[in-house]
Amino acid sequence: MDTDQLPDHIVYSKKVIEFVTVAAETCLFLEHATDFSNQDFVDKSVKILPLLYLNASLIEIPQAVYEEGTERFVNEEDYVFVKEQVEQIMGKDDSYLEVFHPDMALSDTPIAAFISENLADIYQELKDFAANYQLGDIDIMNDALVICLEAFREHWGQKLLNALRALHSIRFSEGFGSEESSNEPINKNKIDRNAFLQFLHEDEDEELDNLLK
Repeated sequence: MDTDQLPDHIVYSKKVIEFVTVAAETCLFLEHATDFSNQDFVDKSVKILPLLYLNASLIEIPQAVYEEGTERFVNEEDYVFVKEQVEQIMGKDDSYLEVFHPDMALSDTPIAAFISENLADIYQELKDFAANYQLGDIDIMNDALVICLEAFREHWGQKLLNALRALHSIRFSEGFGSEESSNEPINKNKIDRNAFLQFLHEDEDEELDNLLK
């Protein structure tokens, strides 16, 4: 591809860069969930998830370059680790009643869902996208964006909203953060990951941090 066209390519557009920024920050946040207390984790979640949804919804899906998909970087161990971290952080509040499950219409009983599972599913899509984007190959970046946004429309956008609904209920419930234990970070071995934000500008990082404070 002609390098003269790089500034005009969608993968370098303002909307995509903003989405990549929030996606990468979300990955880091979930990978290091146990650095936070329960209260701080919930509080940051209800701030970053709406930003993620908004930025994903603003981008038009481009045309794919290749017929085959892009590389997958998240393995089962990564997925389970993130899921278990969030599950440990959330404790008894991890589960909630799902009203948008596809089987709900066929069920006579409520269907339980889990914040940890929803966030791990979102993490898997975002990290695969961010890792491919970081490779710097425009065609791969383009197709990674296509796959991530199609998955957003098909499933992880809904999972984000479902988890956010449950987290909102927790965050704004009476007595939120009143338990002494909720203010204590959970000590656990952390995943040692390469920083996803190395390819982003420092001013974009600072702007996002300010929004999440």
